[in-house]
This record gives sequence, structure tokens and C-alpha cells, in this order.
Amino acid sequence: MSAAVLTGLRRAARESVSGLPREFWWLWTSTLINRLGAFVATFMALYLTLDRGYSASYAGLVASLHGLGGVVSSLGSGVMTDRLGRRPTLLVAQVCTAVSVALLGFMRDPVAIAAVAFLVGMASNASRPAVQAMMADIVRPEDRVRAFSLNYWAINLGFAVSSAGAGLVAQYSYLAGFIGEAALTLVCAVLVFLKLPESRPVRTAVEQADESAVRLGTVLRDGRFMSVVGLSFLVALLFQQASVGLPVAMGRDGFSSADYGMAVAVNGVLIMVLQIPVTRFIEHRDPRRLLIISSVVAGYGFGLTAFAGSIGLYALTVCVWTLAEIVNAPTQTGLVVRLSPVHGRGRYQGMYMMSWAGAALVAPLMSGVIIDRFGARWLWATCAVLGTVAALGYGVLMRRLTGDGAATPTAPANRSTSRVSPAPANRSTSPVSPAPANRSTSPVSPAPANRSASPTSPISPAPSTPRRRPVTPARRPPSAVVGAAVPPSPGCPDGSTSR
Repeated sequence: MSAAVLTGLRRAARESVSGLPREFWWLWTSTLINRLGAFVATFMALYLTLDRGYSASYAGLVASLHGLGGVVSSLGSGVMTDRLGRRPTLLVAQVCTAVSVALLGFMRDPVAIAAVAFLVGMASNASRPAVQAMMADIVRPEDRVRAFSLNYWAINLGFAVSSAGAGLVAQYSYLAGFIGEAALTLVCAVLVFLKLPESRPVRTAVEQADESAVRLGTVLRDGRFMSVVGLSFLVALLFQQASVGLPVAMGRDGFSSADYGMAVAVNGVLIMVLQIPVTRFIEHRDPRRLLIISSVVAGYGFGLTAFAGSIGLYALTVCVWTLAEIVNAPTQTGLVVRLSPVHGRGRYQGMYMMSWAGAALVAPLMSGVIIDRFGARWLWATCAVLGTVAALGYGVLMRRLTGDGAATPTAPANRSTSRVSPAPANRSTSPVSPAPANRSTSPVSPAPANRSASPTSPISPAPSTPRRRPVTPARRPPSAVVGAAVPPSPGCPDGSTSR
């Protein structure tokens, strides 16, 4: 029996990592190295309250300035990602992050600490839209949920190692932690420079015109996408408490930085063990249920922290909200990619990342004020309420998206697996549009009347050679779903699913 189990695990692991391009694995490696050096975001609150002796409110203010920097840079870096390219944006962001993190370690004046923390927030968040857009560029639509899960797995593998290791380092020298993060961030920049080519899709004249129409105003007018951003903000407020509210609460209960590091490292360990198998289980399941359940579990997982009084109980609560994180992260990211137009991915990703940067701005202030004035128990009760509100919001939103065909899970087996390769000249499908599962894609079969390859379609270009039989033009059916390759044009008056 044990041999059969091991064989099954090997097969599952092989299937989970197979079929992804080499560029993805270099990007994955860069992410892993970056997270191995994560120190500032995790230990900033402890550094300011325990090492520097500042209050929880001041620590919250500095962390909020760090988040404000992320808010400022998210939109700007999204525009850079679309205009300059993914690779240049990554390089600039990572070099600036390394310099600002090292500088922060030497700051002693409270005003200087706050100012440099703002710069660190700007630089560190600037790379995120580029990473997400590059991953969507180089991975086939049907593999994206798996790719995002593997990337998230790398983030938490690095987080688990850095939390435990940096917690021990912090007991002797916080400065060593700052210098270590700066050095590893520079390693990431070198890796991107040497191994990652530019992935921005080659644009035709029509696509360049479409891209010029995708502006920040277009994103803001996309009501359904902005609803996703708002709900993501609520969920992000919850998960931010792992690095802002939890360490302060544990410090006030008499626990050390090493105790906090060991407790929160459970989060990374669980994600390392469960992310891949859980993703295989949820990959083609109803995203509406997944987002609702994960929001509730996250809220009440943090709510249970009110009853923790030992490292073991703190670690147990970490286990609860980690399960929610494992489900929510790839589901939410996949939804965001599906709702964004190809040549506007940078701007859309920037707006989505702004929800997390905004949460990084608000969460420290929220946790600092609540803990100082009312106590940590009220913070954890607030988390339970936020999780409930987010779940209700996802229920309403996903019902609308499901009705429009934008969130219905489908298996990728019958879908076209090509995202950029042109279709044969006499084929009736678009070179980037997935064929509906129940229709023939034979190059010699006549196209059904409601096929999307109409010569008047605003999305799919006409075939380069005449068709064998005339096809009656018709409206394009609602866009497919999990991993749809062709996002609708942004800002469509008919309420398309573009971000």
C-alpha cells in the first residue's frame, strides 16, 4: 500500500510541474529567492516596538506609510509594465528595493525611518504587476491556476524559511536582516537580467490602438473588476494581520520575536505541503463557492486568535486561516487574470495590487488603534466580521459573473491550448480564442452559425484565406471562464468581463 501511495504522489507531483515553460521556472526561482530574504514586512512591527521601543501606534504608522508607498507605485508600475515592458519594470523595482531596504537598516531618527519605509513600500510593490503580467504572458490559459499556485507555493516556501531563520537573526541583529534582504533582492535582479526575456505580447496595429484605449479610467469604469478589487481589499485586510496585528499581540502577551517566527512559520509549512494537492482538487471547481468559503474561514480563523494563550494555540489559529489562504490565493488570481484584457494587463494588475497595497496601508493603522484603545480581542472580532462581509460580497458578485459566463469552471481538455500561435488558414476559430468544448474544431468542418469567428467580430480577426463555406455572422457568445485566452475589449457598454 505504501508503495502505491508513493507512486501516486510521484505521479501527482510530476503532473503538477510538467508542461510549464522554462521562463516560468526562472521567474519562479526569482520569486523564491526574493521571499527567502523577506524581513522588513514580517519583522518591522517587532523591530520598532521591541528593539526601538516605539508604541504600537507608531509601528502602525510606519507600516501604513510602507503600504502607502505600495499604493502610489502600484498604478505607476502597472503603466510601466504595459508601456516599457515586464522585464525593465522588474529590474528597476528590484534594484531600488535592495538599495532602500539596506538604507532603512541604518536609519535611527523616527522621521527618517518613516520616510525610508515609504520608499521601501514603493520599490517593493512596483515589481508585483510585472510579475503577474509576465506569468500570464508565458503560461497557457489552462495552466494558469496551476502556475499561480506553484508561484504562491514558492512565496510561502521562502516565507517559512525566512520567518524561522530571520526570527533567530533578529534576536542578535536586526541590521543583519535588512542587509540580508537587500543582498538577496539584488540576486533576483541579476537572475531577471540574465535569464528572463521580455514577455510582452507582440502587438499588431489594431492591438496597439486597443492598448491606447486601456487607460486607468477604463479600469475604474469596469464595475465588475472594481468589485473584485474591493472584495480583495477586505480579504487582504485579514491576511495583513499575520504580519502587523499578530506580532504586536504576541509581543504584548510576552512572546519573543523567535516565538512569533516559529508560530507564523506554520503558515509557510502548511502551504508547502498542501498548496499543490489542494490546487489539483479545486482547479475546476466552482470559484464562487471557493471564494465564499475561504473568506469565512479566513475571518473566523483570525477571530480564533482571541482565545490563544500559548505558542501551540497561536500556531493552531495559523493553521485555520492558512487553509483559507491556500484556496483563496490561486482562485482570486485566476479570476483577476480572466477579467483583464491582454494588452492592459499591467494596468489591471496594478489596480488589483493596489487593493493589497491599500490593505497594507490601512491594516497597520487599524490594528494599532484597536489594540492600543480596546485590546487585541476586539481586533480579532473585527476580522471575523470582515470575513463575513467579504463572503457575502463574493456571493453576490460571482452570481452575476456566472450568469454572464465569466466564472463557470470548465475542464481544459477540449480547449485549444495555444495562446499565441496562429490557427491554420482555413480554420474558423480565432488564433487566440479557445474553442467551445462541444464544438468541432476541424479545419474542414463548416463553422456553426453562432461561432465567434465572424468577419465582423470585434475580437477575432478574419481568417487569412477564404473559408470553404460561408458563415452567417453572429454575436460572440459570452467569454469562457477558467483560463479564457481572449479577454473582451475593455469598457464595453454591454458589460463585458474585461477587468
